[in-house]
Parts: sequence; C-alpha cells; structure tokens
Amino acid sequence: MGGRIVVAGASMAGLRAAEQLRAAGWTGMITLVGDEPHMPYNRPPLSKEVLAGHAPFESLAFRPRASVSDVEWRLGRTVVAARPAERAVELDSGEVLRYDGLVAATGMRPRRLRCPGPSGGRHTVRTLDDAQGLREALTRPGARVVVVGAGFIGCEVAATAVGLGVAEVTVVDPLPLPMAGPLGELLARDLRTRHEERGVRFRLGTGVRGFEGDRHVTGVVLDDGSVLPADVVVESVGSVANTEWLEGNGLDLTDGVLTDELLRVGGRPEIVAVGDVARFPNARYDGVPRRVEHWSIPTDTAKHAAKALVHHLRGGERPAPFAPLPTFWSDQHDFRLQSFGAPTLGRDDVRVLDGAPGGDMLVGYHTAGRLVGVVALGGPAAASAAARHRAELLKQPALTA
Repeated sequence: MGGRIVVAGASMAGLRAAEQLRAAGWTGMITLVGDEPHMPYNRPPLSKEVLAGHAPFESLAFRPRASVSDVEWRLGRTVVAARPAERAVELDSGEVLRYDGLVAATGMRPRRLRCPGPSGGRHTVRTLDDAQGLREALTRPGARVVVVGAGFIGCEVAATAVGLGVAEVTVVDPLPLPMAGPLGELLARDLRTRHEERGVRFRLGTGVRGFEGDRHVTGVVLDDGSVLPADVVVESVGSVANTEWLEGNGLDLTDGVLTDELLRVGGRPEIVAVGDVARFPNARYDGVPRRVEHWSIPTDTAKHAAKALVHHLRGGERPAPFAPLPTFWSDQHDFRLQSFGAPTLGRDDVRVLDGAPGGDMLVGYHTAGRLVGVVALGGPAAASAAARHRAELLKQPALTA
C-alpha cells in the first residue's frame, strides 16, 4: 500500500493516530510533524507529579508500539499552512509535504490574560518546559502564588503548591465556585471546602484587571481594585485550539476543527481531526459538536478517525458514527475526582447516589430522569463506585433515540 498520511501534531493524539492507522491496515508512509523537540509524553502529570518533583521526564514519555517504528518524525517543526486542494501542507521551514490523507492533531495552547503589567513571573502549564520552569519558581523560599482560574489545571496546581510547602496560595476566578462548570454547585462547593481545609485561599466572583511590578510581577490587581501580593502567577484561564494553519480553506474553525460523525473535516474525507483540536458530535448524546479535552479523547478519536480515513483511502467497512463515553479524573491533595459520562448535560438534576459531603461521595447527573454521568469525589472507594456505573452508562440508548 503506497501513499503518505501526514499527521499534523506529534503529541499523544498524533502518536495514537499513527498507531491506529497501522492497526486499521495502512501500510504506507506516515509522517508526524510536531513543534516540540520531545517525543510524545503524558501531560496530566505536569501539574502534579512533575511539578512536585516526583516524576522525571523519562517516566512521562510514551513507548510507541512496534507498528510505528518506521514512521517519519519531524520534531521541532510546525505545520503553518494547509492546501487541501493540492493535498499538501507547508512547514515553517518552507518545505511542502504532499499527502494522500491528513490528520489534524495540533491540539491546543493555554489562553493568556490580556492585562497590563509585567510578564516576568507569569506561567502556564502545558508543556514539559512550562512545568519545569514553574517548579523552579514554586520552590524559591517565600514564594507567594496566585493561580488565576479555578478549573482542572488551576486546582491541581494550587494543591501541588500547597504540598510543596508554599505558604501563600490564592486561587482567583470570576465564577462563584471552583470547577463549577464541569461539576455543578453541589460538588464544587464541597471541593472548595476541601481545598480551604488544606491551606488554599480563594478569591471568587472576581477577575483580574492587571499586574503590578516592573519587569516581574509583584501583585495581582483584581476587578474590585484590591491587590494580591504575588511573586508567581499561574494563568489557567482556558485554552485556544491550534487551528491557524487551516485558515483560508472554508472550514469551520470555531473553537476547534468541526468534524462530522466520522471525524472527517469540512466534507473532505481525506482529512480527519483527533484529540483536543477536534469539535465533534457524539452520537451517544445530543449530536451537538463539542471539543473535549479529556485524557481519553486522543485515543478514542484516533481509533475512530483512523478507520474512517483508511476506509476512504482503501475501502473496506465503513465505521459507525463516533459515540465515545467521556472519562476524566483529577488528583488534588489527597483526593481524586473521577467521572464517567457527560455530567454537563445533566446539571439541572443532580443527586447524591452514595456518601455525603466531606467524605467519599458519588453524584449522579440526569436528563429527563436518565443517568447521563457520574462523578466521584474522595478516595479509592469513591472512584471504584463511579467505575461501577460505567457499564450502565454504556448501555444507555442515545439521547436523540
């Protein structure tokens, strides 16, 4: 089987795409292009084990399957433009790569605050280099830390900073509770209490107006005019999908790359999208296209997109519509959040299925009386309780059925 498939993006999603293309029967050339100099590695530990100094880089690197030992890696390079009409992409070096199939796996980058003030002392957590730089800042004696954003990364970084012995850790967010978006009020309120009991401070219901200092931050100015002293600022205010290289081709790039139910892009079956950059409809739920940044999504999307792409290029059985069961977890302090399903679709009907606030607790999220997601908060027993509902969620018919 001749021809070449170019994978734009060489992180976890790109690696899994290459592996799944081989599993789907593609024996032609595969070229992966990635802007980092590192081989693909696991990102969730960056805000936890790496930041805490418990995990060296060698422990993060994925071990590629033997089936992709012959793929071509172009690391430290970026795809800057796509030319679908020519079936070609252009790299930042000026080189043009022709393809038979193209996989968009360029992921996302952290959103940055657009506020006046110095840039020194302001960090994000997305890459290995980010985590290593932030760790150096957190371990300086007397560091005062302000985390802007009370989502997954913000809460994990705050917990890790407290664990490192940082005396002042404050989380700022315009929402009234941490992680209120994915969890809803019930669990978010309990989560805040657990963080406060372990030393994290919160300034909620307010945003950031700017930063004080010359070249390095000395304070964070809030919307009400008050100032939080800070030597280290961590910006965890969302993400931006890396889609600029696809512009000018008539594609819907609103919050990621819009795909169909087979993860094909813009009506072009020779182009598929995988991982964080893909905005796809989930046939398990309501069919509304969404971008999902959970750890399981790169593997799930890669498996399905590879089948769809190889089906187009070489024929064979057409895949069924994509219908993954979303999964996420988040380790914070000495407890874990574990979720299966789509809690955000059932936040108007939230019930405690087991346990109680302050201890191990399992919460169910329902739509029209039907369970669509579960989230556990607590220790291993709570996580196991959530996992037992996985089979029930998988058996549920589609919401649109």
